[in-house]
Amino acid sequence: MSENWIKVYTTSDAFAAEVLKQGLTEAGIPAVTINKQLSAYHLGEIHVLVSKGDFNKAIEYLVQNEIE
Repeated sequence: MSENWIKVYTTSDAFAAEVLKQGLTEAGIPAVTINKQLSAYHLGEIHVLVSKGDFNKAIEYLVQNEIE
């Protein structure tokens, strides 16, 4: 992964990560997810990343939508 991406959210819920990624994308903030879970047991974390230039907009999106 390029060093131009920065983590804005971490969860263990794959559905929540995907919904957030789609919401960010629809708001004009390109986002990707990295799934670091053990697939058989769903243990671990999923990270939502955005470009460094969009970090502040992404945090603003999280705050406006009350995503913790």
